[in-house]
Amino acid sequence: MSGLEIREMRESDVEAVAALDDRCFEVSWGIALFQSEVISPVSVALVALRDRRIVGYLCSTLVMDEAHIGTLGVEPKLQGLGIGGELMAAFLNNAAMLGCRRVTLEVRASNLSAQRLYRRLGFLPISIRRRYYTDNDEDAVVMWIEDLRARAAQPTSNSTPGANV
Repeated sequence: MSGLEIREMRESDVEAVAALDDRCFEVSWGIALFQSEVISPVSVALVALRDRRIVGYLCSTLVMDEAHIGTLGVEPKLQGLGIGGELMAAFLNNAAMLGCRRVTLEVRASNLSAQRLYRRLGFLPISIRRRYYTDNDEDAVVMWIEDLRARAAQPTSNSTPGANV
């Protein structure tokens, strides 16, 4: 998506990100969790901006050579325009540069559009977490990339050259 800037989340972004999270999900993270992501030495938190307004975010935790994506949200009225894909591509490129080999995430079993995006980026489903989501007891599909460095070495149409991460 043209005109999109991706950068690290700042403390000054937390309120806007928490408000966006409220619009994206029934059960939101809340300000305290986003604040902890910004200051944690093992977190990578990104925001996507369009016209200087936060329109997406991604939070992850890195431990040794693995990353876990905890949340990804995109302004509901802008979903389907590639913002989530650009955030993910920027994150995956950054994670590979930081030495991550594997990346995991959970996604609602009913969220087929997100699952398609993750598959395009190289994620594969590996298991189901039964009744994972507390708001409705929905199952989560656990997806992962086993060898991120091999994926990063192959150019894709989803790559984000020059992303400001």
